Amino acid sequence: MKPARLAVLGIALLAGSGAAYLMGGSSPPPPPPPEKIVQAPPPPTTEVLVAAADEPMGQVLQAADLRWQIWPESAVSPGFVTRKENPQALETTIGATVRSPFLAGEPIRAQKLVRPESGFMAAILPSGMRAVAIVTDSRGTNSAGGFILPNDRVDVIRTYHDDAASKSAGTDVQVSQTILRDIRVLAVGQLISEKNGTNVVTGETATLALSPAQAETVTLAQKVGSLSLALRSLADAGRSADADAPAPEESTDKGLTIVRFGVPRQQTP
Repeated sequence: MKPARLAVLGIALLAGSGAAYLMGGSSPPPPPPPEKIVQAPPPPTTEVLVAAADEPMGQVLQAADLRWQIWPESAVSPGFVTRKENPQALETTIGATVRSPFLAGEPIRAQKLVRPESGFMAAILPSGMRAVAIVTDSRGTNSAGGFILPNDRVDVIRTYHDDAASKSAGTDVQVSQTILRDIRVLAVGQLISEKNGTNVVTGETATLALSPAQAETVTLAQKVGSLSLALRSLADAGRSADADAPAPEESTDKGLTIVRFGVPRQQTP
């Protein structure tokens, strides 16, 4: 091999060895700096007065029935009671009566409460209606066996002694007639709703929501006979008007049920 080629080959070997040495002895490049995680600030919150448990209609609120709960400010409605605006709201709400039921954790709203100085029955009575109590009995013989509860829908049946028919027939004639249909029951005795999970009836009256004309009909019917309540199906009530709307007017059904010697017989005009 010529000396010139040997010289070139030697120089190439020396250059390659030097490059390999430099590469092997150098430190690896530093890792990239970690990315900074920026956390969004928490949304502003406030304290809202809520029901501590399920509160039925008619419940008189006590301190244990209420509590403050953290609530996002963006979700606070105008009707909510906040601690920032009314720090003494919990104390001043004690003693109020529940007009419409609350669920546990539901914000308290003044529209669903009746203050102690206001009449509860007048507060739950729909506009234009009258509350009229009729006499029942504790055994439930004229109130569907005692199974009628507030907010049920009933028909009102009048039963009376027909003097003229009795005189002509020569026997005692009792007549029954449905005078009102699909009537809302406001209360049974002093019971507005369940108390501690138990329905307790104290008293022998049922309070009905009636129009002024219906109130006159029921008042007169009680003077000349006895009244009974016939419980309507929930399915039937669901197809009727809203619970707070005026009930239908008096029935136009003039059919009578005449009882002679304990045997009922339907009579139509």
